[in-house]
Amino acid sequence: MRTLYLLRHAKSSWAESGPDHDRPLAPRGSRAARMMAEHLVAAGVRPSLVLCSSAVRTRATLDALKPALYRSAVSVEPELYGADAAEILDRLRGVEPDAESVMVIGHNPGLQDLAIELAGDGEHAALAQLHAKFPTAALATLDLGDTTWGRLGARRTYLTKLVVPKQLT
Repeated sequence: MRTLYLLRHAKSSWAESGPDHDRPLAPRGSRAARMMAEHLVAAGVRPSLVLCSSAVRTRATLDALKPALYRSAVSVEPELYGADAAEILDRLRGVEPDAESVMVIGHNPGLQDLAIELAGDGEHAALAQLHAKFPTAALATLDLGDTTWGRLGARRTYLTKLVVPKQLT
């Protein structure tokens, strides 16, 4: 059984001007990323592979999660910055077949669109929330069942959970 984790980067700061790619995390985002790291440990989330956008805010989110990622292989990928759902899906289809779980740390609207596209079914409240909003530092967990990474596609997964920072204490 394979698992896909889609994690939207934590809240970024708009305090400084400059390129979007270079925006850092806001203090609230740093706190949320640390809480998500604690959640990953408590929930036993240990992805085989982490694919992370090259944006400063996604890499800062990744840095906050590193203590929880144990031996996860990590790949920072410029192509994930600004990627739409189809581009993220294309990247996931190229994941090595033996990878049991993958986490993508990226951006909206691509992550939310992908999660909605992939989830053929799921926990009702989580699906409704996902359709309404995919907040910063939220984590969607999708069960691929028998589907391989290469055959990942629309409605081929089951949304098991959507965890948002407000739920974490």
